[in-house]
Amino acid sequence: MNDDRRPQVGVAALIVRDGKILLGKRRGSHGAGSWCLPGGHLEWKEEPAACVQREVKEETGLDVISSRPFAFTNDVFAAEEKHYVTLFLLTEVAPGDAELLEPEKCESWGWFPVDDLPSPLFLPIRNLIASGFDLRSFILDLA
Repeated sequence: MNDDRRPQVGVAALIVRDGKILLGKRRGSHGAGSWCLPGGHLEWKEEPAACVQREVKEETGLDVISSRPFAFTNDVFAAEEKHYVTLFLLTEVAPGDAELLEPEKCESWGWFPVDDLPSPLFLPIRNLIASGFDLRSFILDLA
């Protein structure tokens, strides 16, 4: 099989406040209707931390203070014929509320306890959890 397609790189910002995770309900793209972390595509020559800073600001209006990578997943969206490697970054943001700045891409933002995440979750988050990554312990260790 001669397939010239290549995986794309996505970044996902894990933003935790008071033990809750910021998630948005996707709209208009692969994974529509599922709940995802803020994030997006890594641009040419862009550092993952810069990508997270840009995407979080564009999507939520929140200002990133710092971020650091902690995991990655290999995500194949078979029905959409898309393939991503998603880099997860623990992201600290300045105080403020998440705004709905790209309503064509996201229906709403919400803060969810790690023990009560909405369903369905976006494939990269499901893959992270399925890989054995203990999201609950990771969040609790931040406190």
